[in-house]
Amino acid sequence: MTAKIKYSTNSDNASDEKTKESVEMLKKMSIVSDDSHLYKKPTVLIVSLIRNKAHTLPLFLTYLEEQQYPKDRISLWLITDHNEDNSREILEVWLTKVKNFYHSINYQHDDSEKIRKGESNLTHWPEERFKDLIKMKEQALEYARQSWADYVFFLDADVFLTTANILDTLITLNKPIVAPMLVSEGLYSNFWCGMSSDYYYRRTENYKKIRQYDLLGEHKVPMVHSAVLVDLKRISSDFLTFNATTLNHFYTNKHFDGPIDDIIIFAIAANFSNTEMFISNSRFYGFILVPLDQEDKIEKDFQQLVNAKVSIINHYDEIHILPELQKFAIYPELSKLSFSEIFMINLKRRTERKLRMEMTLRELGIDYTYFEAIDGKKITSETLVERGIKFMPEYEDPYHKRPMKMGEVGCFLSHYTIWQRMIDNNLNEVLVLEDDIKFEPYFRESAIELMKEARKIGGYDLIYFGRKRLQDKEEFIEQSNNFVKVSYTYWTLGYVLTLQGAKKLLAAEPLKRLLPVDEFLPIMFDQHPNDTWKMNYNNRNLVAWSVNPLLLFPTHYTGEEGYISDTEDSKQLERDISEDQAIQNVKENILHHRHHDSSEF
Repeated sequence: MTAKIKYSTNSDNASDEKTKESVEMLKKMSIVSDDSHLYKKPTVLIVSLIRNKAHTLPLFLTYLEEQQYPKDRISLWLITDHNEDNSREILEVWLTKVKNFYHSINYQHDDSEKIRKGESNLTHWPEERFKDLIKMKEQALEYARQSWADYVFFLDADVFLTTANILDTLITLNKPIVAPMLVSEGLYSNFWCGMSSDYYYRRTENYKKIRQYDLLGEHKVPMVHSAVLVDLKRISSDFLTFNATTLNHFYTNKHFDGPIDDIIIFAIAANFSNTEMFISNSRFYGFILVPLDQEDKIEKDFQQLVNAKVSIINHYDEIHILPELQKFAIYPELSKLSFSEIFMINLKRRTERKLRMEMTLRELGIDYTYFEAIDGKKITSETLVERGIKFMPEYEDPYHKRPMKMGEVGCFLSHYTIWQRMIDNNLNEVLVLEDDIKFEPYFRESAIELMKEARKIGGYDLIYFGRKRLQDKEEFIEQSNNFVKVSYTYWTLGYVLTLQGAKKLLAAEPLKRLLPVDEFLPIMFDQHPNDTWKMNYNNRNLVAWSVNPLLLFPTHYTGEEGYISDTEDSKQLERDISEDQAIQNVKENILHHRHHDSSEF
């Protein structure tokens, strides 16, 4: 069954002369500065072919709708067929909302069959499937020409255009064919830098440089796909096609005898007609999922979507879906990843970090317990005495040559309180996460598998998931290529701690000779280079490993835009405060009925 819906915007009844008079008046009022407002935006036909994309559609359609381009200058050509999921339902819910906004909509659907003849599964691409796809794309291209569209934009449903002004940007580049470079969980993107003599991908030196933004700009390439803008105003565009037979009819001195593949045929048609293709990476545009291989199951696409959504949160500190599509959003089932508990540490005043972590952990399907961090800004010298906290007299920050800061004290006490809670509640193994971290792709799956291996080997007290390694050489754990014996290390971004490890840490009584937590831990696994500090702790027998490669990284590094350190940006301890003076201050507080809220500490 096929449905076609078309809506046209109303034309402006004002004359051109009247419009010019209005613009001149606006110029005098400094509302507009030139005559560009006399002209309408170019018309664009957006083409998307959708099959079994119910998991990506809520996000795909959200970013499509939020493109900042006049919708009355956009027409849509949408086809969905052979679905085993509810792609059609999601698409039609969205179309019901937006159908009056776009210039016209050509919507076709056919779910009479779930699998094409010749297909063995959803990810199988036999020749018949390519032929169907080619036919649909060719129809869309011809429709764009016949409807006098200025541009046609071929857009796959597993592309997320997170930058809102992409159409304007690409049109302004004034290229015959241009694609916005999209990023994935690896090096995969939507372009080739080289093509072999038999029309397949060829590795080149420039690909990685472009993909990793080492070379910026608009780069001429032999292939773009998945999000491709074509300028139909150019004469050469008349010779573009997805059909090999049509391509060969155009030329007597050239012949294509390559594979039946829509993107390859289109790239050769561009080459034959001297229509240059460009990939643009002069700015960040969005994300793309890696195509599935024939042996892959659709569940891998779900995992890729999780990775993409987490990457979006890492990049923008938020992610959202249109209200009418939120009921279709898919999230993994909540899990503690085989740990007794997962703690996420967050300062109450850092609400933006809490929100970002809540969104990330929801996308990852991680069942966690929120732990309100102890705020160093609320700690006074008197309260340190009340808790019996004493500082290691020999400690001095190795980089800044200063004593501890109150933020470092709060950080240590936050981790210390979790260690104490483990013992009090007999928690066998926990994962501790700070709130300024980024998760590597497939974090959930990797964490589960790595912990299975670690438990099989046994003997560890602590395993770092994220850290700053300060020494180069580290030995792999015997029987494993995924764990190393930890050398001198900073940061407590994320780590696994066993109940035995917690007992070792508390038995050392660190509050009697306090120093920052990421100096204390290396002392406890006897890898700290400062022998004087180490001598304050006799039993340095914590067994510490690290996953290799790491699963967690900081959201920002020192000096980067957006970097905030609640430890560095806190008050420094007074070097000359005496214990007797501090005790006297506490007595005065009691006499004046000034009480501290125990929840702060």
